[in-house]
Amino acid sequence: MRTFLAAILALTITSSFAAEAPIVIKFSHVVAVDTPKGKAADYFKKIAEERTKGRVKVEVYPNSQLYKDKEEMEALQLGAVQMLAPSLAKFGPLGVKEFEIFDLPYIFDNYAEVDKVMKGPIGARLFTKLETKGIKALGFWENGFKNFSSNKAVRTPEDLRGMKIRIQSSKVLDEEMRTLGALPQVMAFSEVYQALQTGVVDGTELEPSNLYTSKAFEVQKNLTLTGHGFLGYAVIVNKTFWEGLPADIRTILTTAMNDSSTYANQIAKQETDKALAAIKASGKTTIYTPTAAERAAFRKALIPVHQKMASRFGQDLLTEIYKETAFKPVE
Repeated sequence: MRTFLAAILALTITSSFAAEAPIVIKFSHVVAVDTPKGKAADYFKKIAEERTKGRVKVEVYPNSQLYKDKEEMEALQLGAVQMLAPSLAKFGPLGVKEFEIFDLPYIFDNYAEVDKVMKGPIGARLFTKLETKGIKALGFWENGFKNFSSNKAVRTPEDLRGMKIRIQSSKVLDEEMRTLGALPQVMAFSEVYQALQTGVVDGTELEPSNLYTSKAFEVQKNLTLTGHGFLGYAVIVNKTFWEGLPADIRTILTTAMNDSSTYANQIAKQETDKALAAIKASGKTTIYTPTAAERAAFRKALIPVHQKMASRFGQDLLTEIYKETAFKPVE
């Protein structure tokens, strides 16, 4: 009898401990902890754990510690990680080609235009499309506008001709480089520094925070502030995992993500300015701001990419974004 009671007690204690075990969310991303994405991920961890009173534990893995760019999406779909914050360019190769519209050069002039699209009906509709891939989108995080860096000084579109430029895997970005006469090189972000250092690629199109925190600026003599493309992220979770969470936990995490998204987007421009100042202070990279005429020349050279690639994401979607942002293809 005593043995039986002891067994029951042991089982009860074990079950109690099991019930108290926190829900673990592995949050993987490919950039440094001191980028806007890295800081927002850590902020989400902090408030999610506080608000769930320890019922949820968020493990953040930055700098491709778990997976590189091409690997992380598959890992999420398989359930090896629960949360990612990939760039919007990552969803095209996944089969949701509409997201490639965010890779178009000069499609946005400022953060306000980005917000109007991503936080409105268009963004909501695009997020819904991810659910057919087993993915639930929880938030949109801004980063900044991309610029060209290289050892060669870039002042005109023609200066990029023949240069090997690292890009993310995106048909739109590929076409963008080919339109300029450059040679697009698809490469994981974690490999960029070494590729620049060894001459495997000649340059990048990165926004300042990632250029600075990856130390890529140390092996690039010139940075031209073309601001030709926007880089943003979607915070996503494995849909099956998300739907399996207790309802009250989902509610708390949704609010925590909304607050983290507000935080991420508030610091995006601030981090961009800090990164540019740090790059300038290093003395290793010359920063060049194009004149209005020079910027207009880059815009004129790249706007044809919009119509060249319209079949990828649909002319109707492109027209809808033009309407939202008052975009003028010809100025």
